[in-house]
Amino acid sequence: MAKKKQSTKKKRVAKKKRSTRPKRPTKAELPAHALRVLRDLKQDYPIAICELTHESPFQLLAATILSAQCTDVRVNMVTPALFAAYPTAADLAVADVSHVEQLVRSTGFYASKAKNLIGMANAVMTRFGGEVPSAMEDLVSLPGVGRKTANVLRSAALGLPGLPVDTHVLRLSKRLGLTRDEDPVKVEMQLNALLPPEEWGEFSLRLILHGRRVCDARSPRCDECRMAPICPSRQT
Repeated sequence: MAKKKQSTKKKRVAKKKRSTRPKRPTKAELPAHALRVLRDLKQDYPIAICELTHESPFQLLAATILSAQCTDVRVNMVTPALFAAYPTAADLAVADVSHVEQLVRSTGFYASKAKNLIGMANAVMTRFGGEVPSAMEDLVSLPGVGRKTANVLRSAALGLPGLPVDTHVLRLSKRLGLTRDEDPVKVEMQLNALLPPEEWGEFSLRLILHGRRVCDARSPRCDECRMAPICPSRQT
């Protein structure tokens, strides 16, 4: 009997500890919750810039294509030689695919990436007069370019609204109670509805920084997180 009472007491203590975790915001509470998250991120990361090294929209587009399943650090190690050999879309459009493969090999999936880079450059030259387009529907029509890549370009190089949803943004948006969805496009649309368009790009960059520095996928450091008091996934 004593053991049973002790077990019941432990369960109550555990339940009490779990109950201290903030609740997920309701639909009505979401807009204010999102703005609080935005405010906290701005305090921790006042400067939010794209970490892919580039000097033009074309270079950022190429670098973002290379960043698929690869770190920004690795991409930044590869692009100086790539851009030295092919500084413009016109240069890359006539590149030898085997040479491009050699230059981007260390980023992984180098064969498909080299093919997409040359295909993208060709499309920019033949369909858009050598200028990287700005419209979402035009960008996603380029080889190797999806919504995430297009949003990176729009927000970081063209000064247009765009909220890239990568693995960090997807993970943290769910943890913070901003969404329950797994689909990146649905999450993008939900976040867009909660935040001012002029904040979209930097909000994504700040979430990425927070995911890398504090909110680790396996071991989030909740004791260091400014958003812990409002995070429904906080580890107590």
